[in-house]
Amino acid sequence: MMMTAGPSPKRPEVPTGGPRCYSRAVTSYIDWVRSFCLSLPHTTEDVQWEHDLLFRIAGKIFCVANLEPGLVPTKLAFKCTPETFAELVEVEGIIPAPYMARNHWVAITDLDALRQDQIKDFVRVSYSLVRERLPKKTQANLAAARPHSKASKTSKASIPRRVAKRKK
Repeated sequence: MMMTAGPSPKRPEVPTGGPRCYSRAVTSYIDWVRSFCLSLPHTTEDVQWEHDLLFRIAGKIFCVANLEPGLVPTKLAFKCTPETFAELVEVEGIIPAPYMARNHWVAITDLDALRQDQIKDFVRVSYSLVRERLPKKTQANLAAARPHSKASKTSKASIPRRVAKRKK
């Protein structure tokens, strides 16, 4: 593999200094990752640790996208099985995820390491692994709830409460 000086024509570098702005490649990968993750049932998103976009199910993280790849080398991280973890960390452009490798998380440092459909498959598996580890009651509540439905968010007043009978 021949190394060239300067930025790659495929992926422009993220500008440093001045106001934060993202290259088209960074924005586009965040867009498709976000779109895909939010298509999975009961997924929520939030930004934590200043620059990480977290995707969760029932409060448990299954995927992390870095909003500012210039700060750290990782772009995307997800959980995988121990066997897949061992295989993926051998691929150039994929490393054990910092702080989470002991839990079989990998981090992608080069988006060309895997095809987009492969990344989606791994994120889907991560979602399943995290969902399977949720408490049984939480899993049952998720199965009973309709995903991504605004109608399922009812006010407390419309939910019938169980009232315990008091002994006289």
